[in-house]
Amino acid sequence: MVRRKSTSRLSGIVLVQTDTTVGFISQNHEKLAQIKSRPINKPFIRVINSSQNLRIPNKYKNLVRRSKQITFIVNNQAFRISNKIKASQIIRNLSWHYSTSANQTNKNFNREFCEQNADIIIETVDGLQELNSSSLIKLNNHTKRRLR
Repeated sequence: MVRRKSTSRLSGIVLVQTDTTVGFISQNHEKLAQIKSRPINKPFIRVINSSQNLRIPNKYKNLVRRSKQITFIVNNQAFRISNKIKASQIIRNLSWHYSTSANQTNKNFNREFCEQNADIIIETVDGLQELNSSSLIKLNNHTKRRLR
């Protein structure tokens, strides 16, 4: 089921079940920061369709390409590759978007809060479920460190 408050697709906030947990996605990081009440300069995870244009240390390229539900940090930029087909045409064709958990900072999922802050709500028959967040791994030329 898709409910819209706005016709803006790229700059609006979408509430959706992501490949890891229920989340807000958008190509507008300022709106996401405002909803999450976090500093505008604190980066969000960037979800992309392919690792082709990333500068990843050679020794980790295979790991990144085959990863599932893992967020990587390379050169202080966080990204996750998601080839999973999205639930709606609205986001299926996006080559990238910012992603964050759909909750207030340091709080659990609250459907009422999410519905008030989303421009578009995409919900499948399975509904929206708070699941585990992605693993977080920091990579550089010499080391790989698991942060979460």
